[in-house]
Amino acid sequence: MARKKKRDLTPVVRLSIANSADESGSLFGPGVASLCLGVRELGSLNAAAKDMKMAYSKAWRIMKETEASLGMQLLNRDGAHGSTLTESGDKLLDTYLAIEKRLKKVASDEFSKRFK
Repeated sequence: MARKKKRDLTPVVRLSIANSADESGSLFGPGVASLCLGVRELGSLNAAAKDMKMAYSKAWRIMKETEASLGMQLLNRDGAHGSTLTESGDKLLDTYLAIEKRLKKVASDEFSKRFK
């Protein structure tokens, strides 16, 4: 096995958002964020699921469980015409992506400073 070099090491940060009042364990994390981003870019949950190589039924279940856990609707569903993110869904996704980007930068900078 080839030895990896120390400079190839990088921190991995995974952000999740939970409703502290809900004990179901459903979170808005990387998978749900990817589904929401797919809905935003592709215009439907079905297309987003296919893009992630996920069954539509699984994507539907994940979104319904997440919405129930968070206590907010993330998607506007328009039957055969697809889906869009709700205002709350857009805001949560944008907030998640901004925090995730910032956390990754901070983690990378801290790692570089402390592990030379």
